[in-house]
Amino acid sequence: MSPLPLHRAVLDWYAEAQRDLPWRRPECSPWGVFVSEVMLQQTPVVRVLPVWQEWMHRWPTPAALAAEPSGEAVRAWGRLGYPRRALRLHAAATAMAERHGGDVPASVVDLQALPGVGVYTAAAVAAFAFGDRVAVVDTNVRRVHARAVSGVEHAAPALTRAESDLAAELLPEDPDVARVWNVAVMELGALVCTARGPRCDDCPVLTTCAWVAAGRPAYDGPPRRGQAWAGTDRQVRGRLLQVLRESDTPVPAARLEQVWDQEIQRERCLDGLVSDGLVEPLADGTYRLPGG
Repeated sequence: MSPLPLHRAVLDWYAEAQRDLPWRRPECSPWGVFVSEVMLQQTPVVRVLPVWQEWMHRWPTPAALAAEPSGEAVRAWGRLGYPRRALRLHAAATAMAERHGGDVPASVVDLQALPGVGVYTAAAVAAFAFGDRVAVVDTNVRRVHARAVSGVEHAAPALTRAESDLAAELLPEDPDVARVWNVAVMELGALVCTARGPRCDDCPVLTTCAWVAAGRPAYDGPPRRGQAWAGTDRQVRGRLLQVLRESDTPVPAARLEQVWDQEIQRERCLDGLVSDGLVEPLADGTYRLPGG
C-alpha cells in the first residue's frame, strides 16, 4: 500500500469521526497537551478527562504546579493509576519553571531532558503542541501499522526499530498534515482497530488492509499478557494511597493496617510507596503524602 491512499483514507475518516477532546483544541496550551499526554499513558480517555480538567483549572501553568508540594499532585491524581506519573509531572513542572522560564520546551531534545519524559511523550508534545514533523508511535499506532501495512494482528511486545522506521516512512511531508496524521492513526486504533474485537467493517482502510487481505491470520508471536488487578500489589498500593489522599492530616499506621489484611504484602507495598517517594513516613509513626 503506498502512503498516499492510506493517508487520504485515514485523514478523511478522522475529519468525520474524531472525538472533541479539550487537549486537541487549538486554544489548548502546550502545558495542557503535556499534562494530557502523561495522564493518557495506559489510562482511558474517559477516566483522564475529568482529572485533566481539574488539574488545568487548579494548575494552568507549570509554575503553578511547581509552587505546590509534590504530595498535592499525588492527591489530585486521584485513581488514575500508576501514581508515580504525578510525581514525574511535578518534577517536570519544576524543571520547566527553573530551566525554561515557566514554559514547556518546544524541542524533542529539551523535552526528553525533563524528568520522567521518554521518547514517546517528547515526540507527542513536540508534534501536538508545537507542530513539529515527528512520528508519534504509541500502542494504537503500532497496531494500525501492524495490521494495515505489515499484515499481522498485533505488533511486537516492545517497539522495534523496524516499527519506528515504518512510522517515519509513513509520516506525511507537510508538517501540518503530519500532525493530524499522527493523531488520526491513534484515533483509528482507539476507536476502530482495537486490540480485541476490531470493527473491520467500519474501518476506512478495510479494502487495502494487509491483515484483512491475508485472511486475518491469528497472532503467532510471543505471548501477550494481560494486566491482572485483584489481589495484586498494584491494588494494595492504590488502597493505601487512597487513604492518604483522603486525609488532610498524617495517617496512623493502624489506619493503614485496616486497608489490607495480609500483613507481609501490605508492608511490602507500603515500603515500596515510601521508596518511590509517594509516601513520607514521619517520626511519630504516621504517614502522609510527600511535602505535606
